[in-house]
Amino acid sequence: MKQITKSAALIAAASGVVFGLVTPLTASANGVPAPLKWTKCEGGGLDPRQECATVSVPMDYADPTGPKIDLAISRIPSEKPSARRGALLIIAGGPGGTSLGEPSDKGQRLPKEVREAYDVIGFAPRGNAPSAPVSCDLEESDLALTKARPWPAPDGSVTENMAYARRVSDACTRNGGELMKHISTKNNARDIDRIRAALGEHKLSAWGDSYGTYVGTAYLELFPHRTDRIVLDSNDDADPVRAERAWLQAFEVGVEDNFPEFAKWASTPGNRYRLARTAAEVRPLFLRLAARLDREPIPWPGANPAELNGNALRQTMLDSLYDPDDYPVLAELMLAARKGEVPPAPQLPPLTALQNLAAVGSATICNDGAWPKSAAAYEKGVAESRAKYPLTAGMPRNAMMCAGWPWQPKEAPVRATDRGPSNVLLVQNERDVATPLSGALKLREDLGRRAVMVTVNSTGHGAYLENGNACGDATVSRFLATGERPARDLYCD
Repeated sequence: MKQITKSAALIAAASGVVFGLVTPLTASANGVPAPLKWTKCEGGGLDPRQECATVSVPMDYADPTGPKIDLAISRIPSEKPSARRGALLIIAGGPGGTSLGEPSDKGQRLPKEVREAYDVIGFAPRGNAPSAPVSCDLEESDLALTKARPWPAPDGSVTENMAYARRVSDACTRNGGELMKHISTKNNARDIDRIRAALGEHKLSAWGDSYGTYVGTAYLELFPHRTDRIVLDSNDDADPVRAERAWLQAFEVGVEDNFPEFAKWASTPGNRYRLARTAAEVRPLFLRLAARLDREPIPWPGANPAELNGNALRQTMLDSLYDPDDYPVLAELMLAARKGEVPPAPQLPPLTALQNLAAVGSATICNDGAWPKSAAAYEKGVAESRAKYPLTAGMPRNAMMCAGWPWQPKEAPVRATDRGPSNVLLVQNERDVATPLSGALKLREDLGRRAVMVTVNSTGHGAYLENGNACGDATVSRFLATGERPARDLYCD
């Protein structure tokens, strides 16, 4: 799943898309959806061809005639109508991400033959601005990544994590509104099918990334007969028991898979950010610095939290391993900390975007599956994790806000199965900090004959047209454009 900083940046960008006279989807007299009325999207940085509309969906699918919410959608039509096959929906990461602006961005990185074959579609999932936006109105300090990711105290205590879970849950109960109870992965999949119907498509193609692969998996299970060509990129383990707890614990393996790549880079002669003479020295250096900052934090004006402590360093490590282009951020922080200094505070997205992201993320993760409510369960897991995976210091088995969540899940979590059309292509980097290869292999096993998997010898989160390689990109592009998949699982070196 996408780290919160990058998802928030997507939300911040999408919040600049202002909707003018947009007409919601309405039903005609015979119950057939009326055609969408597309209008020009307002806002900066968008392709002038991008159009916007809204689709009305039930707030609660158990009460389909009850209150409705409007979902914002966008599109750039096929560049060659005579070659048009259908619609390709981009499903963003998160939870809390939005693909509303992606037809103008990510969609334009698609090769020409794919852009000709499809209308490229984006949408803001329920609760994401401007689709009935929610907010828990958290204290600004509780928006810090070092709290949203449940780093325990330096001694392994989870007391503050449990208190954070109660504070966030209380705030969401007070301020989040009725929609908070109905934000979930399965409802996102149901919303996608309403979008498909509104577009007038019998079947829908999709490109899901990170958490978007989990939503895509839910769509495969709930609406298998409505799927055309499905690409799942950087894949979540769709564990039907632990749901998003499996994603959190995956950071243990993900960091171990990726930190050696950072260590090699950070020990390369001539690197202006060089930390050590050999790769083997980088890991103990990081652990020593984190331990020292646990004991002696350095004031960090303008940052959240306002000090560079051990967990702030660990969170920066986690963020930087998403993309090798971000390695200098971690190295610069380590170089400064070694001298008892700090770099300039990182720039954060607007507060409104962070509040929206925190609310949607909390609701999705907590509504999707049950989490333990007692500190004892987390204390045991944190102790085991700290001993085996010191780089992540117990965070992946700790209590998120869901430990205090007031509502029980309304339905069982997503379960991936081998029942349905064989029309799925998984693409996965070998070294991915957030959705590691081990989890992707589990999803591949669960989908069975429905899927073929392309494993890419590359590092970073996001494979297709991002951190992958030419072989992987060509394989995915060919599938989207022609439907041709490899006959069997493929390794792209």
